[in-house]
Amino acid sequence: MNIALKTERFGRVGRVQHPVPFDCIALVLQGGGALGAYQAGVYEALAEASLHPNWVAGISIGAINAALIAGNPPEVRVEKLRAFWQTVTADPWSDWVGTPGPFGGDLVRHWANHWHAADAVFRGAEGFFTPRMVPAYLAPAGTLDAISFYDTSALKTTLERLVDFDRINAGEMRFSVGAVNVATGNLVYFDNRTHRIRPEHIMASGALPPAFAPVEIEGEHYWDGGVVSNTPLQWVVDGAERQDTLAFQVDLWSARGAIPRTMPEVMTRQKEIQYSSRTRARSDQFRKEQQLRSALTELISKLPDHLRDTPEYALLAPESDRKVYNIIQLIYQAHRTEGESKDFEFSTRSMEDHWAAGLSDTIRTLRHPEVLERPTSADGVFTFDIAADGRLS
Repeated sequence: MNIALKTERFGRVGRVQHPVPFDCIALVLQGGGALGAYQAGVYEALAEASLHPNWVAGISIGAINAALIAGNPPEVRVEKLRAFWQTVTADPWSDWVGTPGPFGGDLVRHWANHWHAADAVFRGAEGFFTPRMVPAYLAPAGTLDAISFYDTSALKTTLERLVDFDRINAGEMRFSVGAVNVATGNLVYFDNRTHRIRPEHIMASGALPPAFAPVEIEGEHYWDGGVVSNTPLQWVVDGAERQDTLAFQVDLWSARGAIPRTMPEVMTRQKEIQYSSRTRARSDQFRKEQQLRSALTELISKLPDHLRDTPEYALLAPESDRKVYNIIQLIYQAHRTEGESKDFEFSTRSMEDHWAAGLSDTIRTLRHPEVLERPTSADGVFTFDIAADGRLS
């Protein structure tokens, strides 16, 4: 993979020379299928800077990347991420399509991307999913063939090969993945503080219907967490144990976009809106919550002693704190040649482009020193979102 050449014009980022002033460094990974190589590039840049998360949370493809990170020692995490992404995008028979040449260009690349996506629909992705032999409309009701188009048993084998689940369960790094209980419709989190994590928990988080069947865990059935919410950001910032937190929120879908002009653009935009985390809106809401907590903390500090022994004080005191949060937003900006199939376009070339984009976006972000500094605002919240042109947005 020629990632280094793709990012050399951005330079590299040096190692952080001093401890960052946060108790928790969280890596928050959204779902987005084949776009998930962007998250691998983000992690590579963080590792180069010696910014090692102590909490990684993911949904869907973000859960898979999270498992590859948490389930390996720091010195081999990038290697394991690369092994996964090279496996699922390996296709010697089709990767020549769209290769740069005398007749290249955006139009050629656009149609090549569609060709690769169609190839994934009909053949699946190596080490990830394969089409079921019996069409859903012919399969007996209640069978996996009747409720999904693809078999993901290959993913279980891949996870067992690349992830050390004993390491995840040892708890050195906190690990959380979100899934939806099919029967109740509730979003639940499998967390290594409360669960013993197995491959099934990762597969449940990525079981997006109707492509993939729900995964059974302890008698309950689970679908992809993105059916309800495509980001675990709220799980991280609203945790019962509040900490000074530096959170890298890595989104694969942008909530902002142009008005569509064609039906394929309509389909693309609809998917972007549906699966985007609306991170900016959630960040604004969280900032307001922190303003209220800060005001409550100030008010409680002024209470006379006789009011501290009351039920109202007992209820409100736990909600007061002066914890601080840096929420660093890294959002993949799709290339104009990508369309509605970009999340299941598993070609090596697109994977390398996505990885390189995550690497370079993170390098550019870490060049801003305020990203790693403790916020000084009254609410204790700092958000950063680097736009494609390198300016704050």
